[in-house]
Amino acid sequence: MPLPGGLWWLLCCRRGFTLLHRDYGDGELSGDGDEDEDEETFELRTPSPAGGRRGPLDVTLTQPVRTGPISDRLQSWEETRSLIPEKGLLEDDTDVVVKGWLYREPRGGGARPWLPPRRAWFVLTRDSLDQFSSSGKGARRLGSLVLTSLCSVTGPERRPKETGLWSVTVSGRKHSVRLCSPRQAEAERWGVALREVIASKAPLETPTQLLLRDIQESCGDPEAVALIYRRNPILRHTSGALYAPLLPLPYGVCTPGPGYAPLREEAVRLFLALQALEGARRPWPLMQGVLQTCRDLPALRDELFLQLAKQTSGLSGPPRLLATQDPASLRYWQLLTCMSCTFRPGGAVRGHLLGHLERTEQALPDSELAEYARFIRRALSRTRGRELVPSLAEISALSQRQELLCTVHCPGAGACPVAINSHTTAAEVARELVGRLGLARSRNAFALYEQRGAQERALAGGTLVADVLTRFENLAAEEARLEDSPNTGWRLCLRLHGPLHPEGLSPDSHELPFLFEQKPGGGAPQKLCLGLGAKAMSLSRPGETEPIHSVSYGHVAACQLTGPHTLALRVGESQLLLQSPQVEEIMQLVNAYLASPSPERPYSSPPPCQDLPDTSSPSQRPGLDEPQGQSGCLGQLQK
Repeated sequence: MPLPGGLWWLLCCRRGFTLLHRDYGDGELSGDGDEDEDEETFELRTPSPAGGRRGPLDVTLTQPVRTGPISDRLQSWEETRSLIPEKGLLEDDTDVVVKGWLYREPRGGGARPWLPPRRAWFVLTRDSLDQFSSSGKGARRLGSLVLTSLCSVTGPERRPKETGLWSVTVSGRKHSVRLCSPRQAEAERWGVALREVIASKAPLETPTQLLLRDIQESCGDPEAVALIYRRNPILRHTSGALYAPLLPLPYGVCTPGPGYAPLREEAVRLFLALQALEGARRPWPLMQGVLQTCRDLPALRDELFLQLAKQTSGLSGPPRLLATQDPASLRYWQLLTCMSCTFRPGGAVRGHLLGHLERTEQALPDSELAEYARFIRRALSRTRGRELVPSLAEISALSQRQELLCTVHCPGAGACPVAINSHTTAAEVARELVGRLGLARSRNAFALYEQRGAQERALAGGTLVADVLTRFENLAAEEARLEDSPNTGWRLCLRLHGPLHPEGLSPDSHELPFLFEQKPGGGAPQKLCLGLGAKAMSLSRPGETEPIHSVSYGHVAACQLTGPHTLALRVGESQLLLQSPQVEEIMQLVNAYLASPSPERPYSSPPPCQDLPDTSSPSQRPGLDEPQGQSGCLGQLQK
C-alpha cells in the first residue's frame, strides 16, 4: 500500500523498528528524467539489554555516500512510482482540488528561452500535482510532484520578455515546476490552491530533529546521551562536507538580494564557511560575513547554531581534551560566542545548545572551553536580538571574552572611555557617565547622542551601543570606498535631554558646559541673548527677562578669539565657545570689565583677552549698569 500524503518516514513506532529508507519529501515529475541524488540515511534500532529492560533509542545517522553506478541505485522515476499509486485521471476523485489546461515551461527554460512552453492537463490533489497528456480517460500520466510541508510556491508573475504568460512556480526537493497561463486570474487560482495544499501538510522532521528529541528525553542519563552521540556521526565534528541541512528548510525559497542561493543551498554554504574558519588567517571578517548571512536570512539562524553545536562536539558529546589546545577548534567556539550575543535560538535548538554547553562545562571544568561555555550561556540569557551584526572590533573582543571600549565625548570632560558589552544600552552608558561626572543629583536629564559636525540625534534609551558602533564602522567603510569622500567623523556624545533646569548652577559645575551645548531636539543651535553688566555676564532666551545663567567676571579666567565670529571664554575649568557676528564689540566690553577690580579679583591686572587688544578707555564706553543684550549662536564647549 503506498504511503499517504507525503509521509516518507517508515517509522510506525520510534522504538523497536528499523528505518529502511527515508526521503525528505516529494517525488519528481518523471517526464524530464531528473538526475538522481543521494541524501542522508539513517536507521533506528533498539538494543535488547540484559534483564529485558528497554534500552535507550539507538540511532545511526550517516552522511550521503555517492557509491556505485546509478543503475545500482533507485532511479528518480522509480522513487516517484513507489510513492504515487498507478492510476489514470482522477475525474471522479473527491480528492481533486483543481484541474485544468496549463502550460509548463521546460526544465531549464529560463536559460533556453527559445524552447516554447508545453501544454498539458494538470490535476492538483491533496497529495500531489499530476501532469497528464490529455483530459480524457486513459490519458498517460507524464509526471507527478509529491507535495510536502517543505514545498514552496512563488508567483504569479508575468514574464513579458520570454513567454508573455503568467507563471506560478512550485519548488520541490530536486527541481521546480513552472505552470503558465495566459490569464492572471487562472494563475492566481492555481497559486492559492497550491499554497493551501502545502499549508495543510504535516511538518516533516529531519533525522537531526529526531536525535535532538532523543537527547532531550535522555538528558538525565549521561550514558544514554553519550551512546546516541557515539552511534550518530551527524551530531559530531566532521571534516567532511554536509550535503543537506540539519533542519527542515523549505525548497526553492527565494532569498533577498543578489548573491544568495535558496535556503537549503545557503545552509550547505554556511557549513563550508565554518570549515574555512579553521585555517583562516583573518577569521574576523569571515565571521562577520557568516553573521550577516544569518541576519539577512533568519531561517538559517537555528541551522547555524546546530552546525556550531555539531562542530564543537566530540565522540561522546563534549569536546575532546585535545580540542582545548586546538586553535582550529577554538574558532568554532569564538563564532558561537558571537552568535549567542547576536541572535536568539529557537526552543528546541536552544534546549539542545544549553545541554551541550552544560555537558562541556562538566567534562572540562577548568579548561578554556568551559569558560567559553559559561560566557555563551550568560549571553543567551540576555540577548534580545540585534539591529546589526557585531563590528569587527566587537567580534575581536568577543573572541577573547572581553568587553569593548567605546569613547563618549562629554562637554567639559573631553573623551571618556566606557567599557561596554553586546547588551549595554544607551541609557546605561548615559547613567554611568552622569554618575562619573558627579551629576547624579542634577534636575536635568541627560542622554547619549550620535554626532557628526552639526548633525546629531538622540539615541533611545534601549538602543544597543554595540549596534551604533557597527553603524559607525559601516558608514566609515562606505565613505572610504568613495573617492575624495570626507571622513564621517561620527562619534558618541553625552547631551542634556529634555526641559532645562539651570537654576542653582555654580560656575565650577560640570553641568555648565552641558547648558551651553544644549540644542533643542538635536536640531539647529539655540540662539541666546548675552547680557554684559557691570559685575557679571548673563545668558537669557530671546524675549525673556530672567536670565537662565549668570557668571561674574571674577570667575572668567581668560578669553580669546578663536575665529572670525567665535569667542572662547574660560570659566572655571570649562571653556565656552560663543558664536556671534558681534564678537569684536563683546571683546571690547569684556576687556573693560576684566581690567576693573572686583571682589574676586581685587587688584587690576592686564586684560586676559588676546588677539584684539583694547585701545579705548572704560570712560569712553557707555554705562553698563543695565545689561546690554548681544544675540549670538552658542557653539560647542571644549575642555
